[in-house]
Amino acid sequence: MNQKLKIVADSAIPFLEGVLEDWAEVQYLPGKAISATDVRSADALIVRTRTRCDERLLAGSSVRFIATATIGFDHIDLDYCRRRGIEVATAAGCNARGVLQWVSGVLAYQAQAEGWSPAERTLGVVGVGHVGSLVKAYAEKWGFRVLCCDPPREAREHLGFLALEEVAREADILTFHTPLDASTYHLCNGDLLSGMKPEALILNASRGEVVDSESLLASGHPFALDVWEHEPDLHPELLACACVATPHIAGYSLQGKANATALSVRALARCFGLPLEAWYPASVQPTREREISWEEMRATIFDYFDPEAESRRLKSRAADFERLRDTYSYREEYF
Repeated sequence: MNQKLKIVADSAIPFLEGVLEDWAEVQYLPGKAISATDVRSADALIVRTRTRCDERLLAGSSVRFIATATIGFDHIDLDYCRRRGIEVATAAGCNARGVLQWVSGVLAYQAQAEGWSPAERTLGVVGVGHVGSLVKAYAEKWGFRVLCCDPPREAREHLGFLALEEVAREADILTFHTPLDASTYHLCNGDLLSGMKPEALILNASRGEVVDSESLLASGHPFALDVWEHEPDLHPELLACACVATPHIAGYSLQGKANATALSVRALARCFGLPLEAWYPASVQPTREREISWEEMRATIFDYFDPEAESRRLKSRAADFERLRDTYSYREEYF
C-alpha cells in the first residue's frame, strides 16, 4: 500500500488506539463532534451511535467504509450508503451477554423486591435475535414460562413464535430486544399496554423509541429502562417512576466492548486488505460461556450489576447522562 489510509474514529471506542496506526492515519474525535469537514478526505469511519452517518456528513467525502462498534444501525442512512457504494459493517451480537446480564440483574432485583420465583412468572421476549435468544434460553432453564414474538424470524423459519398481542396479554414481564426501524417505532404503545396485566413489568434495553414514553407513563405499568426516547434528554417523570433506570449501558461489558471493537477492526481489515482479520484485544479474556442456576445468579449478579445503585446514580444526576455513560466501568461477563 503506497499511501496510508485515512480513518476517522470515535475517541470513546475502547481498545482501538494504536491498533491501526501502522497502516493508517487515524484521527480520534468525540462521536457527536465528527463533522463533514473531518470526514471529507477519509477512507473509513469507525463510529458509535452518537455519529449520524447520512448525506449531510458524507456528501462529497471519499469515505468507502463505515464500521459501527454497536449492534444498532439506526444512526446510519443505509439507503444513502448503498447508493454511494459505501460498505457498512455492524457489530451485531457483540454485547449480547452483557445485555443478558442486565436483564438478569433486573429480574433478580424485582424477584427479591416482590418475593416471586421464576416458576410463578411468564416472561415475554419481543425480538429473538442475538440477545433475545440468550434471554429465552437462560430464562427457560431458570423455570420461567417463556413466550416469544419475532415476526421476521417467524416468517422465515416458522418456529411457532406468537403474535405480539398474545405474548403481551400473557406476560407478567415483557422485555424488548428489537432493532429500531419503521416497524418497531413505538411498538410498545397505549393499545399494547392496555391489553396487558395491570402489574406487568416492561423492560427495554433495545432502543428508546421502541417504547412510547407517554403511553408507558399513562399506563401505570412498572418499568425498567436502559434506553430512552430523546436521550440524553430524559423525561423527568419517566426517570422518576422507573423501577430500574440506567444510562444506556446494558451492553457495557468488558467483553462486549472488546467484541465490538474487534468486529469493527476485522471488518475494516477485510475491506482494505490489512493483516488484522483475527485481531482481538490482548488485555481482555473472552467470556467463558456456562450454565448458571437461578439461585447462583441471584446470589452473584449484584456483584457485577447493581440495579439499585445504578438507578440512584442516574436519578440524582440525569443531566450527566452522557458522562455517566462514557465513564461507566465495564462489567465483567461471568456467564
